Amino acid sequence: MNKYILGIDGMKCGMCEAHVQNIINKNLKVKKVKASHTKNELIVICEDELNEEYFHNIIDPTGYIIKSFQKEEAIKKLIGWK
Repeated sequence: MNKYILGIDGMKCGMCEAHVQNIINKNLKVKKVKASHTKNELIVICEDELNEEYFHNIIDPTGYIIKSFQKEEAIKKLIGWK
């Protein structure tokens, strides 16, 4: 399982978080997606092997800006993902 951590600029409120999460849910089969406007961060956990360009293709048209991209292995915990 892969965990993608993206720094996102432009999210200002909870509705922005929901918008970004909806974009990801429409384009990927995810185990977990969590956006935070206070941390300027988007976390996506999925089985797909993706690169930064893929995320740019689906997020850039919305007006939000990807500032950073990090990929690591997602770890299954007893309850949820880490």
